Amino acid sequence: MEEDDEQKRRRLKLEEALEIQSLRRIITAYLNYPDASEEDVRRYERSYRKLPPVHKDLLSHYPLKFQRLRRCISMNTHFIFSMLQAFEPPLDMSQDLDLTPVRIPCCQQDGVEGSNDTCRSPVLLHANKEVDMESNHQSNAGSHPLSSIPTKQSEEYSGSAMADSNDNVSPSGQHWLGPSFQFNVPLVDVDKVRCIIRNIVRDWAAEGKNERDQCYMPILEELNTLFPNRSKESPPACLVPGAGLGRLALEISRLGFVSQGNEFSYYMMICSSFILNHSETAGEWTIYPWIHSNCNSLSDSDQLRPVSIPDIHPASAGITEGFSMCGGDFVEVYNDPSQVGTWDAVVTCFFIDTAHNIVEYIEIISKILKDGGVWINFGPLLYHFADMYGQDEMSIELSLEDVKKVALHYGFEFEKERTIETTYTTNPRSMMQNRYFAAFWTMRKKSAAVQVPLE
Repeated sequence: MEEDDEQKRRRLKLEEALEIQSLRRIITAYLNYPDASEEDVRRYERSYRKLPPVHKDLLSHYPLKFQRLRRCISMNTHFIFSMLQAFEPPLDMSQDLDLTPVRIPCCQQDGVEGSNDTCRSPVLLHANKEVDMESNHQSNAGSHPLSSIPTKQSEEYSGSAMADSNDNVSPSGQHWLGPSFQFNVPLVDVDKVRCIIRNIVRDWAAEGKNERDQCYMPILEELNTLFPNRSKESPPACLVPGAGLGRLALEISRLGFVSQGNEFSYYMMICSSFILNHSETAGEWTIYPWIHSNCNSLSDSDQLRPVSIPDIHPASAGITEGFSMCGGDFVEVYNDPSQVGTWDAVVTCFFIDTAHNIVEYIEIISKILKDGGVWINFGPLLYHFADMYGQDEMSIELSLEDVKKVALHYGFEFEKERTIETTYTTNPRSMMQNRYFAAFWTMRKKSAAVQVPLE
């Protein structure tokens, strides 16, 4: 039965309220970073104080280490607060939330709490909002302005914070960052913030180059080979779902493609927007990404080492006009008639296993590619919703063999396939290195794609 106008109005209002609630939670997680990190240091100090005196003597440098940790946390906080000040929310964050229940399809509430995978999990973006707005930041070198989620230039964070009448501290200049719009969040949310800091190294630091070379270089080389005679007047169009912090999408743009990154996570989008649109120079910021783990460190200097970001100035990187970032759920945004046969290439890197239903992902990739278009994939099959114990999360977990069968069914044919060993947001100086044997392939969508029966 079709919903009437009042039901539709209430449903849309609830969806917006849920999205605002989720965005507030994510912003609060960022704002809670310094307090949660300080509590970690206090825990280290309590453990140190419990040591027998003779053991303390052996570790007499620890109080100095704790001081250094606090300075590192302060530098990370400076970056985070600057990032939040530059963020212009796509919704009115000051409005009162009406969460009066209304019957809406369950799929529209997927992701409210995010995944238990803190490093690569989707986060709520209910509305079908494709965001493609030019930033006000332009390169002095005259490069094309970057496109991303809505951003406006705001005052620089001066390294201080504004306090309200109750001495509650928040970064100045953004009323929606004030205490009245915040609430307590679980520690797992702050863990996601720490994970974003590690992701920054992967995408935007010289220290992440080896990992980028492992993952991104095979993709870039394949695109360069498959599209050898790219026209500057009419460049091929490439979509990058699960674009994360945007580096791969930017590198594809630098190759001469109209490149669009698509990202679902507000944790990622807030950070990518800041780096893409508000970086003024390479090496502008210093962060300390490895301070939150005392395990498997070779030395204190390794754990507390600084990392400069970004390693390049995005606006001066020689991008192709039309580069953009699109915020929204891949299925909701691209499973639309306007997207059918739009893209010359789709690149998925550490993405297809983020699906509740990987078959749906493959079906949509086939739909949105032009006949003869290519799908380049790189990544494992971790399946982010596979271990959501106690939660009724849909998760279809195919073997690699079955993924290939499904792809053949939707009109793809294999051109290349191999396995590549790689890491993901790994500390290169850690004693523990988690490695994937990632599937890398190129598939081409047959002209007038004919579905073949699954065995």
